Parts: sequence; structure tokens; C-alpha cells
Amino acid sequence: MTRRRARRRTVAALAAAALLLPLAACARGDDRTEITFFQFKPEAVEYFEDLAAQFEEQNPDVRVVVQNVPDPETALRTRLVKDDVPDVLTLNGNGSFGEFASAGIFTDFADDPLLDDINPGFVEVVQALGQSEPGAVNGIPFAANASGVLYNEELFAQHGVAVPTTWDELIAAAETFQAAGVTPFYGMLADAWTAQSPLAPLTAQTAPEGFFEERFAGETTFAEGWREAIEKEGQLYAYTQPDPAAVGYQEGTRAFAAGESAMLLLGSYAVPQIRTFEPQFTVGSFALPATDDPARTTLVSGVDVLVTTGADSAHPQEAQRFVEFLLQPDVVQEYAEAQVAIPAIEGAANTDPALAGVQEYIDEQRLVGFTDHQFIPAIPLAPLLQEYLLGGDAQTMLTQLDEDWDKVAARRTWGLGKVQEG
Repeated sequence: MTRRRARRRTVAALAAAALLLPLAACARGDDRTEITFFQFKPEAVEYFEDLAAQFEEQNPDVRVVVQNVPDPETALRTRLVKDDVPDVLTLNGNGSFGEFASAGIFTDFADDPLLDDINPGFVEVVQALGQSEPGAVNGIPFAANASGVLYNEELFAQHGVAVPTTWDELIAAAETFQAAGVTPFYGMLADAWTAQSPLAPLTAQTAPEGFFEERFAGETTFAEGWREAIEKEGQLYAYTQPDPAAVGYQEGTRAFAAGESAMLLLGSYAVPQIRTFEPQFTVGSFALPATDDPARTTLVSGVDVLVTTGADSAHPQEAQRFVEFLLQPDVVQEYAEAQVAIPAIEGAANTDPALAGVQEYIDEQRLVGFTDHQFIPAIPLAPLLQEYLLGGDAQTMLTQLDEDWDKVAARRTWGLGKVQEG
């Protein structure tokens, strides 16, 4: 069987359960080479459409058809059924990207000079998600986020609370606010995914080194490696407002903007929405310390946007030119400033005050990826976390997580940072 036929079979397996979505037909009427640009960020549609228009002006031989869809992962899986991979894509660096990358769908940029200008820490995050072959880099980081704790700088100053650098200091800060009648953390469990945000730094700092390698190999369990992290997350949620299950992300960010809590267990991706409610305070951030050794504290940073191309694009040269255009430092910087994101260009920074508290981790490359990006949708991590945080039974949660993981492992071929159909 040829590599291309094998890839088609893998692609079909990944997408077999996807819903068939109608795809808009692209009008053709000139002699330009047409490339498709699959763009997944709903809040950045206008920005990327403008970039495509600028590129066309500078490259009159190329027409860029920008495709924005409401459910990008489902839409992409649907296209993969037909072996219809877009020429250029922006994607979130998550578990689905890892699946697709591991299936050999995307170009390997490992030897591309474009990577010379990218922060190596973000490149490693992308590689950990999935690779078409050992050492491959199947997406170029464009912008990243920082996930730890967002806080109300004025409330901290008012109550004499210093930014915590250890776990005990974080709990002491929560105690201080609670005693003063201020909600320490605003819980938003009506949207189960919000519980995954604090899980990432907790597991990164408390789980044994090489945990996921061993879990993929079946040599350990979540019950063994994640117990401390799960119990500590339960401790944090003991300091939320009553009935956190009644509030979702929209209501929680609004409440935080209104000064109703001192902290949010979320990352920089939430700052633009918080600011739409016009908070009368400075939104600050810090890396969540999961131990009492500050040297072990790491910043969870996901590659919020990466750029890649289809491995079998019919127009690889034109696609590469567009990728090079997108990855110009000024283009990346402008996007990062608009979205309160971290530019992936090495040495670049975003001077937004909401990122000032975590910049040292970025500069020192003390970065780890999101824990939940190692999971595919078949493993219901968010609902299990939600149920645990509402019911408090850590053992049941960990046991169920192991069982769900093992069920998927029994019918798939697993590898570090990737999962493929067997």
C-alpha cells in the first residue's frame, strides 16, 4: 500500500463519524492560482480576511479563498473524508491537531528556515501534540496564550495580598479574601471546560516526570500520577462562590469584571472578553504555583494559533508564500496585541499589563502545554472533572478516567502526543 493510500485510510478513519457539512463552492473566473485558507478563529475573521487581501495585492498571481466555518473541527473532519485538505490552515494547537498531524496530513516544517525565528518552547509544545514522524514539526506557532490565574490588582492591593509564589501562599490568599467577604475564585462549572484550565498547571508540577509517556505505554494510571493534582483542584474550588454549577464562562467573566471575585482560574484568552465589560481595575496574571518550591512553577502555554499547510497541497509554492507572509513579525505582533496573546516570534513580547506577570516564564521558556490537549473527545475529561468538583469524590473520578482512557486505548494505537486508528 502506498503512503498516500495509507494516509487516506487513516484520514477516513479519523473522520468517519463526522457530520457532513455543506461546503461553499468557490467561484473561479481568472487565471490566478487559487489556494484555500481554512481559518478557525471566529473573533479574528476580519483580521485574517484583511491579511489575505493584502497578500493578494502583493502577489497578483494568487487568489486566496478564505474559509471561515462555525465548527472548524467538524468541518475539517468532514473534508478529510473526501481527502480535501485545505492548502493553508490556522488551527488551535490541541488534541485534534495532534491526531491530524500524526496521520501525516500536514507538511513537516522541521527544516524550514521560518522556525529559526520561532520561540523553541512553543515549537516543543506543538511537537508534543503529534508528529507525522519522529522530529517532525507539522505546524508553525503563530500566537500562544498563558494560562494560570487572572487577578484583580486593585483588590489585591486593597487587602494587602501579595502575588502568591507557592501553593501555601495561594491558599493563604484565598483564606484572606474569604475572611474579608470577597469570593476568592469565581467558579464557572456550567461550562465544564473551565475546570480543565487549573488542571494543566497542577498536573504539570505534581505528576511524576514522564507521566504521559508511561500512561500511553500502560505503565501507570491517573489514579497513581494525578491524585495530588486532582485533590488540589478540589481544594481550589472550595473557595468559589456558592453553586458554581449555575454559572458559565460568560457570566463568570462578567462577574469578575464587576469586581465580584479576586481571581479567575483562567488564562489570557479570557482577557479580551473581560474587558468588553469594562472592569474598573487592572487585570493581572501569575503562573499558578502547585507546590511550595517556586523553582518548580511553570507556565501553561498553549499554542492558540498555529499555521500549517496540507502535505499534499496542489499548490505548495503558493501556500508556502502565504505562510511566509502570515509569519512576518509585524503581522504576528499586531495579532497578539489585538487578542492579548503571546507572539510566537522568539524575543517578541506583548506589553499588555495582563501579561506582565508571566513574561519571565516566557522569556526563560519555562513553559508546558495544556494537559487536556493530550485527550481526544472520546475521553470525557471535562465532564468527569465537573462531576468531581461538584461531588468531591476524587477516587471515583480517577478510576473512571482510567477506565475511559483504557477503553479508547484498546481500540486505537497510541503514541506519545498522538493517537491513530489501529
